[in-house]
Amino acid sequence: MRRVLAVYYSQTGQLGDITASTLQPLLDDPDIHVDLVNLKPVESYPFPWPFWRFFDTFPETVYEDYAPIEPTGIDPDVEYDLIILAYQVWFLSPSLPIVAFLNAPEAERLFKGTPVVTLIGCRNMWVMAQERVKEHLKRLGAHHIDNVVLTDDAHSAYTFYSTPIWMLTGNKGPYFGGKVPKAGVPDHEVAAASRFGEAIAAKLPNRERSDNSPMLAGLGAVKINERLIGSEHVAKRSFKAWGWILRKLGKPGTFFRRLVLVVYVVFLVTLILTVVPLLAIIKKLLTPLTRAKVARQKAYFARPSGESTELLGTNET
Repeated sequence: MRRVLAVYYSQTGQLGDITASTLQPLLDDPDIHVDLVNLKPVESYPFPWPFWRFFDTFPETVYEDYAPIEPTGIDPDVEYDLIILAYQVWFLSPSLPIVAFLNAPEAERLFKGTPVVTLIGCRNMWVMAQERVKEHLKRLGAHHIDNVVLTDDAHSAYTFYSTPIWMLTGNKGPYFGGKVPKAGVPDHEVAAASRFGEAIAAKLPNRERSDNSPMLAGLGAVKINERLIGSEHVAKRSFKAWGWILRKLGKPGTFFRRLVLVVYVVFLVTLILTVVPLLAIIKKLLTPLTRAKVARQKAYFARPSGESTELLGTNET
């Protein structure tokens, strides 16, 4: 009997659906036992987000000042053959409940020497968050063997509108009579995530716990949008700078912090509408000079599972 621990936190419910789809083939396999843990913050994060609560959460998120979570109930004596860590991306960082779990007293015992599959559901920018999660896994002594990312496949211009509206109102759309698509990971992509569970169910019973090779290569586990890599780096630096300032002004909800937060929101919208498109144009113009660098970046961020879809019956990579 192989034992799998699946841990997730889903504020909107979308990641919960992705996790369920991925796990179903494992749950159906009589030779695999799955322990599913839905992390619960002691003080819940509301959904939809209140406008100011949403933005006032970002300084603590980027600096990982996590709030406590409820006890997970994980049996301390169980040794797992695989951990599936499913998380959302908040402000280019892993969500705070996941960070709290990765810093929990039992984390090192659970992760040390254990193969880990990370599973991400987000809008479209995730590489900076994943880099941080990889640092946590390395600190804990885990073996990161696969990464799966499901994103909103609409154009960034549409998701720039649809995602915030969904987060702040709970309305996924579509909007404007269907001209702006429904927010979130498409339903067919959520359903298709079962292919990852099928691959794990087929391979896990015959694997040694020390085997660090990917199980999900060739299944289109990730897709790297090279146009967003530079934007993520710029935005991450901005979040760190503004987050530092806001944390110095006091705790969330305090008057002076809220006052500066207004300035930050204006700055952020201006950055997205001006600097990000400008970076995209510059990057496109420099493509002939940066092609090799971009190829290296794509290969690096696609690890360990890669972008290949060869096992899906296509030559697309």
